[in-house]
Amino acid sequence: MIITVSNSTHTIYAEQICEEMAASAKARGTGIAKRSPEYVAKKLEQGEAVIALDGEKWAGFCYIETWQHGEFVANSGLIVSPDYRKHGVAKGIKQKIFELSRSKYPNAKIFGLTTGLAVMKINSDLGYEPVTYSELTTDETFWASCKSCVNYDILTSKDRKNCLCTAMLYDPKDHYTPAETALHFKQKSKVYERLLRIKKQLVKNILFFV
Repeated sequence: MIITVSNSTHTIYAEQICEEMAASAKARGTGIAKRSPEYVAKKLEQGEAVIALDGEKWAGFCYIETWQHGEFVANSGLIVSPDYRKHGVAKGIKQKIFELSRSKYPNAKIFGLTTGLAVMKINSDLGYEPVTYSELTTDETFWASCKSCVNYDILTSKDRKNCLCTAMLYDPKDHYTPAETALHFKQKSKVYERLLRIKKQLVKNILFFV
């Protein structure tokens, strides 16, 4: 298994990656911002992504987006092929994309939106902290990308202050150590798990009555 920064030779995997993103979101019953194969291929070609490979078979993927002239960086589109899940691939990819982000954009705040407790734990191990949506980018282009998500109406009904996703942020100028954030997550994991369950149930109720 190799986890590496992408290049033009990896664009052949773009369509497979997009198909798995959509299938995974449907299976989980959660929404994602839709990505096109062309967009993913561009990120791969530009070296703005990390890809995990097992020989010539893709095993996982994640890419970088920048907002507000590089003030914010998002590590987006994390996906692991079903054959390679629960083997630490996601953690390896998140570590690599975090290092790439810090290298290319050392002064940027790195953030992510996730509906998964496992991803929250990985982020906490890297030094991310849960934050309110108000601490994320205000770039309208970023929020417009959420329009393809099934939960977009919930986001807009709450004036972009909350949604099913949990926001997490790493601020290079003001952050706890990874050991501290990992410990905090461990202590509060049951609370986060309960909040995620409540969010999911609220969404189900809203969709039921719509």
